[in-house]
Amino acid sequence: MVHICFLNISYLFVMNTRREFLNKLGLSAMAAPMLPDLLNRIPYDGPVLRVAILGLGGYARRVADAMQSCTKAKLVAAVSGTPAKLKEWQSKYGIPEKNCYNYENFDTIRNNKDIDVVYVITPNSTHKDFVIRTAAAGKHAICEKPMALNAAEGQAMVDACKKANVKLMIGYRLHFEPQTLEVIRMRKAGEFGKILFFQGLSGFRAGDPNQWRLNKQLAGGGSLMDIGIYSINGARYMIGEDPIWVTAQETKTNPAKFKEGVDETIQFQLGFPGGAVASCLSTYNMNNLDRFFLNGENGFAEMQPSTGYGPIKGRTHKGELNQPIVTHQTVQMDEMAAIILEGKQPPVPVDGEEGVKDLKIIDAIYSAVSTNKKITLTL
Repeated sequence: MVHICFLNISYLFVMNTRREFLNKLGLSAMAAPMLPDLLNRIPYDGPVLRVAILGLGGYARRVADAMQSCTKAKLVAAVSGTPAKLKEWQSKYGIPEKNCYNYENFDTIRNNKDIDVVYVITPNSTHKDFVIRTAAAGKHAICEKPMALNAAEGQAMVDACKKANVKLMIGYRLHFEPQTLEVIRMRKAGEFGKILFFQGLSGFRAGDPNQWRLNKQLAGGGSLMDIGIYSINGARYMIGEDPIWVTAQETKTNPAKFKEGVDETIQFQLGFPGGAVASCLSTYNMNNLDRFFLNGENGFAEMQPSTGYGPIKGRTHKGELNQPIVTHQTVQMDEMAAIILEGKQPPVPVDGEEGVKDLKIIDAIYSAVSTNKKITLTL
């Protein structure tokens, strides 16, 4: 048996492709424990998702840079209202002229067979229009979070993509992050026991008062529509349930900077059907807030930082989390490629319906702030 195992391992290195190796894999069960390391040495030869990025700001550049290390996704096109940015991206990322679009001629992307999906990375108020136009062009859509200004807009986006028979996914990069997934695995395995409590702290000091994030028309709100959504979504995937009620309170210390309709700080509480409660804070006026804490009858998980670009760090009652450190956007785009091209099911959903649920909670939080009442949720 030892000779068979070594035969198969050496045979691996004369395989021309990963696919050939997988076809031969049944020859030896003994090689299975070595499979992850061995597969990393085999060139990927499967289908590649061809991606256009729409909106070429700072986060779009982060995604584009991370995609240079992807195996299943490739940046092939760019869309921008700024000609100079398109020229820069052509040069930096090797994007051909025919794959560059502005916001006026974007709809002609339907005629470009070299593009599979459009990743919308623009201010919140523009998401709905661009995703619906993407669907009408017959392309799959990825949209940054929050996916829209409210749940009604989000549902319209979901409906448009379903009508066009294209997929819609939201940029929930943490749904693929290894430390996060380990905590979710432990919770599903019952290692924390009955979940009792979650705390999510999400915030930073917003700088330039003229930035689009502090513009009600572009952002749809303030901190809750930007950093606060991490605690909303995190409460759901950490507890493993959708909330059934919400209460909330707003604090504003600088109305000159955070004008009407632009929330500075919101504290909100969520109740879950299993009895767990969540206490969360979203702010644009405090630094050092990037922490999740999950408490159960038999254990806990603490993550700090919990949602930054990395590395995510944390510990549980069993010790430090020590999963691989990854570039979030690289893993996200490869995993989304697998969802679109292979029908892979992610451990935590990233579809449009997931985004609408978060928007329903956001709508309810704003309602709770304005009415000072507990709002019942039906997600």
